[in-house]
Amino acid sequence: MRRRSLAGPLGAAAVIVVVASLSVPATAIHGGDTEVTVGSNDMIFSQNKQNEPAVVIDPAHPTVVAAGANDNIDMEACNAGPPTDCPFTLDVGSTGVHFSFDSGDTWIQPTYTGLTARDCVGDPDPAVTTDLCVAHPGPIGTLPGYDEMGLVSGGDPALAFGPIPDAEGDFAWANGSRLYFANLTANLSVSETVTFKGFEAIGVSRIDGDPGLTPAIVADQGNWMAPVIASNQSSATFSDKVQLWADNAESSPFFGNAYICYARFQGAGAAPMTVATSTDGGDTWLNKKVSPSHNVAPRMWGQSGCTIRTDSEGVVYVFYEEFQNPQFFLPPPGRHFLVQSFDGGATWTKPRVINEVIDPCYELQFDGTSLRCVQDGIAGARNDLAGSPSVSIANGAPTGADATDEIVLTWAGFEENEDEHVWLRYSTDGGASWSDPETIESAGDRGYYSAPALSPDGTDLYVVYNAFTTPFRNDTTSVRGLVGVVLHADVGPGGAPTGWTEVHRGATGDPRGSSQNNIVIEFLGDYVYASATNEYAVAVWQDARNAADCPAVDAFRADFQITRSLAGRPAIQQACPATFGNTDIFAWSGLDPTP
Repeated sequence: MRRRSLAGPLGAAAVIVVVASLSVPATAIHGGDTEVTVGSNDMIFSQNKQNEPAVVIDPAHPTVVAAGANDNIDMEACNAGPPTDCPFTLDVGSTGVHFSFDSGDTWIQPTYTGLTARDCVGDPDPAVTTDLCVAHPGPIGTLPGYDEMGLVSGGDPALAFGPIPDAEGDFAWANGSRLYFANLTANLSVSETVTFKGFEAIGVSRIDGDPGLTPAIVADQGNWMAPVIASNQSSATFSDKVQLWADNAESSPFFGNAYICYARFQGAGAAPMTVATSTDGGDTWLNKKVSPSHNVAPRMWGQSGCTIRTDSEGVVYVFYEEFQNPQFFLPPPGRHFLVQSFDGGATWTKPRVINEVIDPCYELQFDGTSLRCVQDGIAGARNDLAGSPSVSIANGAPTGADATDEIVLTWAGFEENEDEHVWLRYSTDGGASWSDPETIESAGDRGYYSAPALSPDGTDLYVVYNAFTTPFRNDTTSVRGLVGVVLHADVGPGGAPTGWTEVHRGATGDPRGSSQNNIVIEFLGDYVYASATNEYAVAVWQDARNAADCPAVDAFRADFQITRSLAGRPAIQQACPATFGNTDIFAWSGLDPTP
């Protein structure tokens, strides 16, 4: 276990400021769950569709929590245009932004102004075909400022809090807290100029709080800085699966650096894992390729599903998975790789295999474009990244003083090609060696996606996961179950989690009520997330409790997997309950159960 003293250039004043901010109690933490995505109309598909959540606690102001999600809040309804067509409206953003100022008890979703289609609901009579909606200025519930830059926010949110640099470029929590918010980004179709090359880029938005964010600050979209492109783009580049981190421990020599990892798809099988580093608070980003450009063996499917973190000494860790092509291997085996930087992202070690996994892929289903791994049944939701590594490091933020630098890694996967589990390994020596894999899910849960959160002092571990509660369904008529679960364990002196307890189990919903916009299969996204302080934790997951099953869609989906024809696709707003597709992001916040 490595620790770093706060003596030296930080000075006493900086420590006093941080300690004072930490004295603010994490008030009214309820220990139950509540909806994060509170801004959308739950009665209209696809405006009621949210998925792929991320969440982060400000370590210097721990009552402040920020979250993001893929959010269709501003999309047109299916009745705007042909009633069987439920498109993503061209040029309308889809990166929802949400805040809590009471440690995750309650949430707000600010309303900003941008390009929207939320008022395009069409005619209730399916015989009346209205014109397709065109994006136009109006209220939005997503990241602001993108259309002004010729951009469109595109989901896959990733968030991190870091310190603000002063005029000389020096970082200190005393300067206040900066929220970095990364997401996939497209060029605006109606822009006279092309902002970036390629098909999809990584955009980064930022907003500052002095000393921390407040409801008034986040309500004013003028406080958001203009988004910048962080990825290295070419005419063939599709940047995807973004994760973000800020070096948030004052003990680190690279305190204040921000890092992004992403898969840089370039066509012809090239997809190197790439890291973008910013040393100036997110104004500029330097990209480095950290893996081979091409997959290292035949029949590989790609390198993706990364997580990026730092320890108290500023070492940067990037974990990612190399996938096997499920059309050759079912279920597909994969491997977790680790690369590290010891100089603030300037150079990187060679990729090293640290884990062998078997992705929980029962079979493949056609999503209208390609074959996808599914886990819950015929026309089920994809689970392409379920086996990817999710990681937390006890780096002692915000000071680094009480860090153990233990690393915890979780993922979902098969055991001997039979049962799905939520798996865990940990390392206490900087990733040089790892504990044996162990399964941690509650009895009867079929692990889907997972994420760990260590307390900064390394004494508590929380793991959130989504799970299916019913077996694989060979039809679309049988009820299916999806649940969000939060576990807790104490961490002993040797690093082993002990005394696992289920601190929360959400309401079970039916994932058949979720949907891709083209209706042909379910959709639940690719992530869950958690964040922790030494006193409490927040976890977010994909939730289907408020999503209604639609028998007309069930019948169409079963037929589509045979015929691959859109003939007979139902008119959603006429044939389905109003809450079809209403998938939400729910959050749990709770105090350390064993203080």
